[in-house]
Amino acid sequence: MASAHGRLGQHVLAVLDVVLRVPSIFIIDAIFSSYSDPGTGWTGTAGRALIRALGILVSSVVLVLSQKSLFKFYTLFAAVLLGAASVLINYYSTSHIDFYSAYNRAALGFGLLPRSGATLWLGLALLQLLLGLGYVALLNVQSFCAALLVLDIMAPLWGLMMELPPQVRQALALSSGAILAAHAAINLLWKLKWFYYSCRYVYLLLRHMYRIYGLQLLLEDTWKRIRFPDILRVFWLTRMTAQAVILVYVVRVVRSESGLQLGWDLFWDLTSNLIISGCDSMLTVLGMSAVISSLAHYLGLSILAFIGSTEEEDKRLGFVAPVLFFILALQTGLSGLDPEERLIRLSRNMCLLLTAILHFIHGMTDPVLMSLSASHVSSVRRHVPVLLVSLVLFALPVLLSYVLWHHYVLNTWLFAVTAFCVELCLKVLVSLTVYALFMIDGFYNVLWEKLDDYVYYVRSTGNIVEFVFGVIMFGNGAYTMMFESGSKIRACMMCLHAYFNIYLQAKNGWKTFINRRTAVKKINSLPEVKGAPLREIEDVCAICYQEFAASARITPCHHYFHALCLRKWLYIQDTCPMCHQHVYIEDDGHERAAFSNNNGYAAPGQERAEFEGEEGGADVGGAAGGAEPENELLEDNDSIEYDEEEWGTQPGVTLVEEEYINEDTDSN
Repeated sequence: MASAHGRLGQHVLAVLDVVLRVPSIFIIDAIFSSYSDPGTGWTGTAGRALIRALGILVSSVVLVLSQKSLFKFYTLFAAVLLGAASVLINYYSTSHIDFYSAYNRAALGFGLLPRSGATLWLGLALLQLLLGLGYVALLNVQSFCAALLVLDIMAPLWGLMMELPPQVRQALALSSGAILAAHAAINLLWKLKWFYYSCRYVYLLLRHMYRIYGLQLLLEDTWKRIRFPDILRVFWLTRMTAQAVILVYVVRVVRSESGLQLGWDLFWDLTSNLIISGCDSMLTVLGMSAVISSLAHYLGLSILAFIGSTEEEDKRLGFVAPVLFFILALQTGLSGLDPEERLIRLSRNMCLLLTAILHFIHGMTDPVLMSLSASHVSSVRRHVPVLLVSLVLFALPVLLSYVLWHHYVLNTWLFAVTAFCVELCLKVLVSLTVYALFMIDGFYNVLWEKLDDYVYYVRSTGNIVEFVFGVIMFGNGAYTMMFESGSKIRACMMCLHAYFNIYLQAKNGWKTFINRRTAVKKINSLPEVKGAPLREIEDVCAICYQEFAASARITPCHHYFHALCLRKWLYIQDTCPMCHQHVYIEDDGHERAAFSNNNGYAAPGQERAEFEGEEGGADVGGAAGGAEPENELLEDNDSIEYDEEEWGTQPGVTLVEEEYINEDTDSN
């Protein structure tokens, strides 16, 4: 129970930590969005600029304060607000003879206070008493001084109750306010020492972290410490909620006055206005990006749970989606556009973002699809979710392209969206084709030597098409930058696109092609065993542990494998899987190739003496003619090379134990 209360307290503190930082974002956004009149002269302009800079500085400092300092700051701020409220109530009540009627008019006709005079003064006294107690409690004032401050706050009400002259009542209210203001100023000046040491501590801490970890880690630590994405989400949602309430109130007023009928057109207008106002500044764009991050994050988790994937790298959708949205907003200048044009540009950016999210989801489902097919998982329940997601990924781009082509004319944006949709459909088809090939291979349960070639051809075709689309999109972006809306951010994004999606993709594809061609050449240069000699070996491939049905390839180190298995291995490294010697062939390698199995025994009818003196020091002929047992270990299934002197000096090792070890390793 204690731990549950502790976790609840931590959650409450976390919520308060986020909520108390949100007003700083509102102030910064209001300062950046405020209009400055240039016709007031340079002094007025300089004064406003100074006030704006001071407001941004103070708000930024409050935004990055530690949790303890943030709570202390708001404690002082709340105390000052309570003191100011009590002073204003005293001044307002002593400045009006008919206080109740004035208050009633100021409160929009709502009778919040009792109507009788004695009860009115008693209610005001209770309110001032609560304000005074809150003030002294927040500032942690000593008991005697606290009593004096409460009496000072209550003094103007006594003047009202005793019906003193108006001048006396006003003087009493002014003196009470001056005493309270002086006390608050003294407390704030006393807190300046704490503020100075807190700022100095934060500065030293930041400087120390910058020197040790660098600027990037410092920014990441601050980002996580203050929970900046959560702050942006609360800021954006609060702002949108307030604007929605205002719009609904305005619609109700207009409807009551003019009889306006509610309909889908009015609802669409209200929604459009909310969306337009939700991205009218850089901070609101960041807030919308944070909300998109949450939606994309939970969407990615739902898809991962649906398809049964546990890869941690696939959970990055909540990071990729907001970054893409923010880059598109910067690239198109979203916050600086006119309202109608902003709505159109936002809808276009959302279409591009949707296609990017679909591409990322395909990257999440493709490994699961390949894993299920290559592992020959027989459970239909495991296959259906992944296939269903793949079909949705194929159908959604087709539907999106159909709708857009029926409502818009061809332009660079529509061309880009269509290209992304076609590319996604082709990638899904490639994945489903490879999946079908693997499933066919698992259904027949025999070695399909051409499977690797077919998979390579299908994937290579998909990669070539993707490369062509990358070049086309680069040309489309260049045309947009030169003739429609050029910007530095767009130019930077085009450079990144050219490097990552064109240059690196072409380089990796060419490297894969060269490696594959080299592996095929090496495989073709190795001697091949077929027919009766292959059947008399009576062993399996050391890579796939399957029997040799048609043929086998012999390496220079006298190990043999399936040609397909060895070729896959040579894609990764140019060494024998058994003994890790380099796979190469001498000029007379075909004449001197040995038909030795993976355990070191010769095939029937083959001379073993011709291999004496081969590289590696293995006296294979000695194994058949009574050589020492140590040499047999050089041709065992694991091909472990032992030092002869070290092996001979092992205590307690006899010939019987050595023969047992040889038999054990051979059986493996």
